[in-house]
Amino acid sequence: MNENNRISELKSLLQPGGRILVMDGAMGTAIQGKDLGPVDFGGPEYEGCNEYLIITRPDVISDIHQSYLDSGADIIETNTFGATSVVLAEYDLSHEASRINIEAALLARKVADQSSQPNKPRFVAGSMGPTTKTISVTGGITFDELATAYEEQAAGLIEGGVDLLLLETSQDTINVKAGLNGIDRALSKLNLDIPIAVQGTIEPMGTLLAGQDAEALYTSLAHRDLLWIGFNCATGPEFMTDHIRTLAALSRFPTACIPNAGLPDEDGKYNETPEMLASTLGRFIESGWVNVIGGCCGTGPEHIQLLAETVQQKSTRVSQELSETRVSGIEALVVD
Repeated sequence: MNENNRISELKSLLQPGGRILVMDGAMGTAIQGKDLGPVDFGGPEYEGCNEYLIITRPDVISDIHQSYLDSGADIIETNTFGATSVVLAEYDLSHEASRINIEAALLARKVADQSSQPNKPRFVAGSMGPTTKTISVTGGITFDELATAYEEQAAGLIEGGVDLLLLETSQDTINVKAGLNGIDRALSKLNLDIPIAVQGTIEPMGTLLAGQDAEALYTSLAHRDLLWIGFNCATGPEFMTDHIRTLAALSRFPTACIPNAGLPDEDGKYNETPEMLASTLGRFIESGWVNVIGGCCGTGPEHIQLLAETVQQKSTRVSQELSETRVSGIEALVVD
């Protein structure tokens, strides 16, 4: 299946009459479980830079991708969560940003294609994390600097063959808009049209780190043509209930819920079992709130396998078409 056909198939699956898609589980905690040492990362100075494993240990990343595909995932994410020059600069690797993104996408594309079947195509999402800087919280970077970094990342992921670009774990809507601006620049230069999805992360206090709630985040992005909008990371699925319900009632786009395996305990362990995760997400499915589900921190192949079983024969959410005028800052306002 060529790229255009894959993207058309992906879009059609998210429409009424399609099915609920399952994304993969955590990459970071899966890497931690491999007990890698400094040599695996290319030296002690690069230890902890998971993205550099694309260059030094691509076999490890390939195995993780394959484990999620074997568990039934429809979509795998590239190992590029922190692969902007902004983050890689912390390891003096900013000059490798383009290469890492290209190679990560090529690797994921190869594994996904090998696992694709006519009745179950597999897709690749180009993971674009929030970076280590938030414009409206920490500062330390300008909008244009961040957009330029995202442009470079997007271009590399597109060259490597991703089916969509995913701005995920978003904590600051201004960062998201910088990301969208950078993606737009890359697509314009390449004269291509690749779908874009956005996932925010709601903290336990009920908002993004920068202060927006679910309604305000959606309102800030409703003018875009998004493949989906949703939430990932931060908390377990139970804490996401109100936010996903709010988003599902508003969004003209498909919606996604990609939670952690609960909140980490004092030892940093995630204790939500596959059965617990599937039970809560199953309730979201029965309520008609989601089009895409998956797992974030602490989730593994066992979680994804049970989620893949949970979505069988289930109806996908129908997008909303609301005729109203909304604006938002920190909070949303309906102009009526």
